[in-house]
Amino acid sequence: MILTADAISQQSLPKHVAIIMDGNGRWAQARKRPRAYGHKKGVDSVRNAVQFCSKLGIESLTLFAFSSENWRRPEDEVSTLMELFLFVLSKEVKKLHKNNVKLTIIGDISRFPDGLQQKVADAEQLTEHNSGLKLNIAANYGGRWDIMQAAQSLAEQVADGAIQASDITEDAISSQLTMADQSPLDLLIRTGGDYRISNFLLWQAAYAELYFTETLWPDFNEEAFSEALACYVSRERRFGCTGEQIKQLLAERKTTS
Repeated sequence: MILTADAISQQSLPKHVAIIMDGNGRWAQARKRPRAYGHKKGVDSVRNAVQFCSKLGIESLTLFAFSSENWRRPEDEVSTLMELFLFVLSKEVKKLHKNNVKLTIIGDISRFPDGLQQKVADAEQLTEHNSGLKLNIAANYGGRWDIMQAAQSLAEQVADGAIQASDITEDAISSQLTMADQSPLDLLIRTGGDYRISNFLLWQAAYAELYFTETLWPDFNEEAFSEALACYVSRERRFGCTGEQIKQLLAERKTTS
């Protein structure tokens, strides 16, 4: 059964959803079009996903737009992705701002052209005080990089004498990661038929539910998103506990609320 958006909204929805948007190139090739065409069509799915999450009241949506490994792709495809990223920032950010969406780019953008870096800064500044959906776009991002930069930050604090090595705990590392100020990741979706997380949100995904679908990203519409959320709400999340312990905790919360 595919739940409608209204039906899903009555369930226990994830607060933070992340998506590996895979399949743009294959979608285009199946239609005998260049891979760039698939990336452009994928922008429509991004727009739909943002609208859907906003409508459902999901707190954070994190999209894997460009990984640190994507630099290995053909030069013309990388160039197209950069141009598309610049275009979207130029054309879409005002719509995001109008709809109270806060935009954050996570990743090492120092490798991007200066003009693109400035667009990123302008977009983040425009939307920084918005209180609606937190939209995180991962660009030149890698999960190992995220953990590395957190470790480097803590190492510098130790070297400066601000903290001791013994102060480096899981919570301390978490506080230095990108999106440290947002809800923990609840659901990680990958489109396109592959069953791996490709160096995306490695630390944050420790207890996230994983959902893989054969649907290519340009075809990932509201119905496909609904299926992913319906699967999520049907699962019992235990976080290392037994099912009975979780049920007891829920029962205790009901009696005290």
